[in-house]
Amino acid sequence: MNDKNQTGTADTGPEGRLIRILLADDHAMVRDGLKQLLAKKYPSATFGEASTTQEAMNLLNEADWDVMLLDLTMPGRGGLEVLTQAKEIRPKTKILVLTMHPADHYAVRVLKSGACGYVTKECASEEIVAAIEKVLAGGKYVTAAFAEKMFSHLANEAKKPHELLSDREYQVLRLLAIGKSVKEIGAELCLSIKTISTHRSHIFRKLDFKSNSDAVRYGISEGLTKLD
Repeated sequence: MNDKNQTGTADTGPEGRLIRILLADDHAMVRDGLKQLLAKKYPSATFGEASTTQEAMNLLNEADWDVMLLDLTMPGRGGLEVLTQAKEIRPKTKILVLTMHPADHYAVRVLKSGACGYVTKECASEEIVAAIEKVLAGGKYVTAAFAEKMFSHLANEAKKPHELLSDREYQVLRLLAIGKSVKEIGAELCLSIKTISTHRSHIFRKLDFKSNSDAVRYGISEGLTKLD
């Protein structure tokens, strides 16, 4: 890849070197589309690609990255767990979550976990580029619609019960709410049945559930069943 763009100036990140962008998404078409989009803005950028959370962690361990676009739903460990570990390994890397999940499902959690921004895949390509520019400049990025909703929520609503759950418990709750069994959840999250059962017990205690049917009803009423 060329070191200079068409104007003869290098695309440099915060550390004064060529920008390095890590794309973590399990769909090759999404990664290809993002690479084409961002190569137009940053012609000299270096790209890394990961299709699983383990591949993402390996690339983070191997090199510094200026920005990482992270999907929350990939094979392996959950995206929230990867986000937390990524911030420990590469605290200077700007992490922008790019996902199909509506912002009101995960945005607050990922921002609290250290992400610099949250963009849904239905956003226009121009917005994705704008988000990357903002986080590279040291800012935070959420859509205007979500920012308005978040301020309204903070001003007018008490914290909902599921917002008191840990990130992993919240993830398990959402899967229980769509009717998945403990065994199915364990397979999806690459965790043992015993571990999922423990999370389930904690959820039931904190939310005063008696059965999985309570989780399903709660998930539907709170809009937690729209996974993708």
